[in-house]
Amino acid sequence: MSGSTFLLFFFSTFLLSATPGPNMLLAFQYGLNHGVRQTFWVLLGLSFGLLILLVSALLGIDIISRQMPWLLTMLKVVGALYLLYLGIQTWRNAGDNDSFAVDAAIIDSDATNSDTNTINTVTRKLSPRNKPPSMIKTPWQRFRQGMWVSLSNPKAILFFAAFFPKFINFNAVLWPQYVILTLGFFTSEITWQIIYTLGGTKLAGWLGSGSRLLWLNRLCGLIFMLIALALAWEVMLQS
Repeated sequence: MSGSTFLLFFFSTFLLSATPGPNMLLAFQYGLNHGVRQTFWVLLGLSFGLLILLVSALLGIDIISRQMPWLLTMLKVVGALYLLYLGIQTWRNAGDNDSFAVDAAIIDSDATNSDTNTINTVTRKLSPRNKPPSMIKTPWQRFRQGMWVSLSNPKAILFFAAFFPKFINFNAVLWPQYVILTLGFFTSEITWQIIYTLGGTKLAGWLGSGSRLLWLNRLCGLIFMLIALALAWEVMLQS
């Protein structure tokens, strides 16, 4: 893997990780209501859940590349179509994706007015087992909630399987590349989790101001489409 390939991968994942989602909203909520120390175990759980999904996807890619190379080509084609679809949908629906700003405002209002009913309403949407995190106190319970929020999104496996092959040289040793890409991905993901945890209402207000969130989502959609075209071009060259 060349340095330019890794930089392109890291730049793409850094922007994609910045997009507000369940993981980032959970980190934001805990940081705002419970402080950084209480959020630490939640962040570990979020990262562990993502690691399980990522390792599952990479193991599948490794087996396919060694035993069924033709299926790897099909995976790239399906991945390109999926990323193209994801990019188009992200671009088209960018203006409708204001749930983060709304939820952040609700959480901020709850922290100010001590309205426990509101925070339970928001966190029930986040927790896969519908347990209000206001009652979660032990590190294990916070870790478990973060892990389940990550694992509750099985689409991440499909995304990893579609996104990572573009940056892997299957003619070289694979595992060092897997380690490098995994470290790059988690560096960007954990960085944004910490930013959301520390940023609190300031970050939510900045994203919700004007059309910043709109253009962030559109930029991510454009990245999806460009990677999809690159994958399709690679398959055409190999055929």
